[in-house]
Amino acid sequence: MQATATLSSKFQISIPKAVREQQHWEAGQEFVFIPKGQGVLLMPVPEFEQLAGIAKGANTEDYRDRGDRF
Repeated sequence: MQATATLSSKFQISIPKAVREQQHWEAGQEFVFIPKGQGVLLMPVPEFEQLAGIAKGANTEDYRDRGDRF
């Protein structure tokens, strides 16, 4: 899918409807902009509940703790 949008004089861009529907993005959702070379990656900020279990199976050996700080 290819969609375009124009940057307004207030530096705003409307996300095309086809993109919003495909990604299931809703009004009021928060996003983060990540610079990537000549462009930018747009990602929704996850809700706290969506982060549950994200580190399941992570190695807990050799991690830094507050006591390790200088």
